[in-house]
Amino acid sequence: MPRALLIVADSLGIGGAPDAACFGDAGADTFGHVLQACAPQLPHLRALGLHAAHALAQGRLPRTHERPGPGACWAAMQPASTGKDTTSGHWELCGAPVDFEWGRFTAYEDSIPATLLDALCARAGLPGVLGNCRASGTEIIQRLGEVHIASGKPIVYTSVDSVLQIAAHEVHFGLARLEATCRIARELADDLRIARVIARPFVGTRAGDFRRTGHRHDHSVPPHRPTLLDALVASGREVLAIGKVADIFAGRGISRSIPASGLDALLDATETCFAGARDGSLVFVNLVDFDSEYGHRRDVAGYAEALARFDARLPTLCRLAGDGDLLLLTADHGNDPTWPGSDHTRECVPLLAVGGGLRPGNAGLRPAFADAGQTLARHFGLPALAHGTALPLAC
Repeated sequence: MPRALLIVADSLGIGGAPDAACFGDAGADTFGHVLQACAPQLPHLRALGLHAAHALAQGRLPRTHERPGPGACWAAMQPASTGKDTTSGHWELCGAPVDFEWGRFTAYEDSIPATLLDALCARAGLPGVLGNCRASGTEIIQRLGEVHIASGKPIVYTSVDSVLQIAAHEVHFGLARLEATCRIARELADDLRIARVIARPFVGTRAGDFRRTGHRHDHSVPPHRPTLLDALVASGREVLAIGKVADIFAGRGISRSIPASGLDALLDATETCFAGARDGSLVFVNLVDFDSEYGHRRDVAGYAEALARFDARLPTLCRLAGDGDLLLLTADHGNDPTWPGSDHTRECVPLLAVGGGLRPGNAGLRPAFADAGQTLARHFGLPALAHGTALPLAC
């Protein structure tokens, strides 16, 4: 029975979605603006159809230098979910678009309600909290990290997404205590329909050298309806989740979670896992660095360099795909590093396919990310999911 590899290049948007203006993102184009600014050489991504998918999202045909290699199948997908966040994007990719509004903390200061924070402090035994604002995670730990160490108060903050983030020092506060605090916060945030409570541990001794570590943990709500992953596990197949994927789905529909942090480590784990995956398995990886290290930090050069590193690893991943195996490469939202602010951008995403008996060529502009999940469902011989249309087969 064939296998599949699903790679989500977190935040690799390819141009504004039709409703981008409603999100303040008209003109956003993560991939296009990185190309324009830095011109990274991406021969393998081009051969798979990334540049052609970008052209499709812009409403034009690929130019000569953008044309993919023979046998490539590519498409551009528009978001159908109500949000432009990680959770919505991944759930929609797996056949469960988010058709409701997440709760959000909209105020820039005093963002999180005092009632929630008072309950958190009482239940977790905290002397109080710092921050309570919308902020960049890297900025706020530099600003408040020393006060946190001295006071024992964790740093809480949010963003435009449906998140409550809690940052604390791994040594002075402790990872176990941070996790316990986040579990309590998760319970308290449920009634507010907050998608994720994120533990953000960091290390360092003073402002300027604090840095976040790979021990991040997303405490997510479970999907609101069954996903492709649930269907796979129910049918006896394995879902091998690498990096933050298991967190995004609250562990549901996951056979085994493989931790890894950093682009190269994530790709190493993906190669090892896919090489050893048994027949009928789905290997599912999220390459978070594009989003967390470069998109949110508005690091255009870093984004370009990371794309080039990823591009260099693609031939190995493609060689690991055996006869009948399917490799899908996509994204969950945009995060244009040239855009104002530090938040995600509402964009179309690519869907690039290798193998699986798909028809080569332009698979068109698709109306939902769920087309990726439906393509995988058919590949594994599962009943059709409730949402999405599979990419066309060769015959």
